[in-house]
Amino acid sequence: MTSPQPLPVDAGIASGSPVAAPGTVLDLVLRSLDDDQAQEIVTIPLEGKSSVADHMVIASGRSTRQVASMAQKLAERIKQGSFGHVRIEGLPAADWVLIDAGDIVVHLFRPEVRSFYNLERMWAFGDQGAA
Repeated sequence: MTSPQPLPVDAGIASGSPVAAPGTVLDLVLRSLDDDQAQEIVTIPLEGKSSVADHMVIASGRSTRQVASMAQKLAERIKQGSFGHVRIEGLPAADWVLIDAGDIVVHLFRPEVRSFYNLERMWAFGDQGAA
């Protein structure tokens, strides 16, 4: 298995990276974050690692205001796309906002908070291969 990799939203996705099929909630999430100028968008496939979701998406915003705005817009776009209702946690402080969209879990951070918690490293732990 490979470690988490940044996932470009356009058609120029590098070989070996997970691909978001057009019309899926993952595609909608990635395009929404790209449209809202999220930084360092990373997707982590969770199938076989967790029963919580199929994918985790992690991204950063430049400020609490941008993080909150991205979260609110993403929740609205998911609802408008008929992908169901989402749950949002952490919106008042907007340092770390978690969006539960069913098969996709999105973490939006301010850069300092993201580097402190380092979720990418935690979820990549099992990707080092068996000894």
